[in-house]
This record gives sequence, structure tokens and C-alpha cells, in this order.
Amino acid sequence: MSLLKLSTQSWSSQTVFIMAAVGSAVGLGNIWKFPYIAGDNGGGAFVLVYLACILIIGLPILLSEIALGRTGQANPVQAMANVAHESDASRVWSGLGFNGVLAGLLILSFYTVIAGIAVAYFVTSVQGVFVDITSQQAQDLFEAKVASPWELLFWHSLVTLFTIVIVSKGIRSGLEKAINFMMPGLLIILLVLLAYATTTGFFGQSVAFMFTPDFSKLSWEAVLIALGHAFFTLSIGLGTMMAYGAYVNQNMSIVKASVWIVVMDTLIALMAGLVIFSVVFANDLAPGAGPGLLFQTLPIAFGQMVGGWFFGSLFFLLVVMAALSSAISLIEPAVSWFEQNWGIFAPKIGLDLGCNCLVDRPGYGTIL
Repeated sequence: MSLLKLSTQSWSSQTVFIMAAVGSAVGLGNIWKFPYIAGDNGGGAFVLVYLACILIIGLPILLSEIALGRTGQANPVQAMANVAHESDASRVWSGLGFNGVLAGLLILSFYTVIAGIAVAYFVTSVQGVFVDITSQQAQDLFEAKVASPWELLFWHSLVTLFTIVIVSKGIRSGLEKAINFMMPGLLIILLVLLAYATTTGFFGQSVAFMFTPDFSKLSWEAVLIALGHAFFTLSIGLGTMMAYGAYVNQNMSIVKASVWIVVMDTLIALMAGLVIFSVVFANDLAPGAGPGLLFQTLPIAFGQMVGGWFFGSLFFLLVVMAALSSAISLIEPAVSWFEQNWGIFAPKIGLDLGCNCLVDRPGYGTIL
């Protein structure tokens, strides 16, 4: 008898798994990146290329990662080692799992900083600071926040701590409780904002900006941008879906789940774009990209609109929820790896569900 490290936790239902995976996929890229790159690279033409990348490349890889996680029944590093062992393949394959864990942590290192700024902006919006704010004031506010290392450290640390606390509580008491609250909340807020966008008088212009095909702007660079965003938005190549797949029961359909993940992620990105550009165009502002759009242009737009205080606060709450759901998924592969191999976090999880443990299986050596 020898030891094989396996996960003993599982999602309570396929619906929860889908919501968790969608939460991982839906993040800052959906809210500030996809709308702009779609409008700037051919609108509807770019969307078609992006959908093709999602369906032809993204969906099969997503399916493969979830399947590898479920087959390996462990964190990405151990799952790849387990699958390689069962297939009599080289242990070097576990390096792919480690690469995913490392990539997730590297992305998390800047993701939590941006998420922290989003929390700060939500608090600022609730305080009414954005009401009647000018362009120069919005720029000064953003520059002041990013120029203050102690303020950035505070909000970054707050987001990081909150993320670690959620993940350390395990699947049922941690991830599931957070996802069951955040994802329905995110969808409700987005639908409220979408309904609000239709009342601005510029919803049609927003639709035209994002969906009118302009093949003259569709270059090979735009195709690469679409492909790169397809990987980023589905959280593939980061070990996330492999880690989440380890908690999927054998009776759950990963094909059905993967299709739902792709559909929901794409719909949320499109709806977010329609909300953002309806507000931006209603205030005759430029649809700038990245942080400029999120933290400078939109505060001006919401500050000048009737009901802007309420809807602006809702919007930044939406950003915070999207960022947190992605941050949780980015750290989960590393946490599960530390837990299963070194027992870190295991005692706390053990109080809840029983820690991920070493399982006796005939014919298996200790992989790592």
C-alpha cells in the first residue's frame, strides 16, 4: 500500500460548480477590457472572431482542463502527476500544473491591487464624491490614489485577506457560500444597470459601437487580441479550472457545464459593454480603455447623470464582486496545492469538512 494525494471535497451541485466557474471567468477583463477592444477592433466583426476563438479553441481547452482536474482529483500539480502516473507517462507533466499555479499567483499579484482600487472607488461613490465631479477632479482623484502606496497597500491587503479567508474555509463553507452570494448579486446588479442603460437615450449608439461590423478594422493583431482575451476571460491555462474540476463529481456533465460557462461569460461581457458605453455616450465622453475608462471616465459620467450616485455605486459594487470572484479562483490552485502537500490550511478546513488527505490506493507511489 502506498499513498496518492486526492481531494476529498466536492461541489454540492452542478449549478454551484457552474456559478463558481462563471465567477472565475467573469472578472475585470469582461468589464473594462472586452467592451473597448470589441468597439476598437471592428465591433461586430471582432465579436464574431472572438466567438470563433471561444468555440473552436477556448471551449475544448476548458473542457480538457476540467476533465484533467476531475480525473486527477487533486490540485493542478498533483492532478497532472496523477494522470501521468495512471498513463505511465513522465512525471515532467506535473510541471504544466505548477506553471498554472504560478501563473495564477502572478496574475493575482496585480489583480488584488486593481480590485483594491475598485473597493476604494465603491466607498468613494457611496460617499457622494462623484456627484458633479469634473474631468480634472476625476483625473486628480485617480492619480492621488495610485500615488499613495499606503492607501494602495491598505485596500490591496483588505482584498487579499478577504480572499484568503474565503478560500481557507474550504469548498462548502468558503467558496460555495461566497459564490452563492456574489454571482446572483452580480447578475441582479448587471440587469438593473442594463435596464438603466436603456433609459439613457444612447443605448442604440452603444449597440452600434459594439456590434456594427467594420471589417476594415479587423487585422491579424485584432485576431490575436481576440484569441488572447478568450484565454484570459475563460481562466484557462491558469490551473483554475483544473482545481475546480477536482471537486466535480463523476455524475456531473462537464460538457454541459463548460457550455454554460462560455455562454454566461460572453453574455455578461456583452451586457457590461452595453451598460458602460450607454453611460459614456450619454455624457459625450470618450470610451477610453483600461483604468482610464473605469476609474476616470465612468465616475464623471455617473456624477453628471440623474440617479448617478445610486447607479454609480451599484456599478462599482459590480466591479468589486467580479474582481473578488476571480481573485478567489486565482488563489484556489495554490491553496489546494499547499493544503494537500504540506497541510497548510488543512486544520481549518478539517474543522468544516475534513481536510484533503492522503488516500491509500494500491499500486500508487507518493507522486510529490
